[in-house]
Amino acid sequence: MVLLSLLASLLFGWPVVPPTVTRPFDPPAQPWLAGHRGVDLAAPPSTVVRSAGAGTVVFAGRVAGRGVVSVAHAGGLRTTYEPVTATVAPGDVVARGDPLGRLEPGHPGLHWGLRRGPVYLDPLALLGLGRVRLLPLDPAQRR
Repeated sequence: MVLLSLLASLLFGWPVVPPTVTRPFDPPAQPWLAGHRGVDLAAPPSTVVRSAGAGTVVFAGRVAGRGVVSVAHAGGLRTTYEPVTATVAPGDVVARGDPLGRLEPGHPGLHWGLRRGPVYLDPLALLGLGRVRLLPLDPAQRR
């Protein structure tokens, strides 16, 4: 487990510095219920938001009036960042720490999300932090 944490922290980093979590990951009991499907990180407007890891930008645009950037990473992982005014475009290849855009006003900091397919995960796990969640080996038994 320590080796996995070390590996994760080498491949991924914080999208804003200094990192201060203001609202933790709080997934809903069922996919359709309310919850917090990411973490909020303290940062003032205009802060440069950086890619947590190497990948390809798959979305950079507006959703419900807010700027969103989404990056696809190896292993089927996808990170999202909002509200962000993007300086990247879909198809751009980014490295860990590359700028994605600047934080927009209107939300208390950056909302940082992580998914693998339809399942939301705690993005702090990318850094070897957060809660560990073990899934059954049989995909049919996963919810």
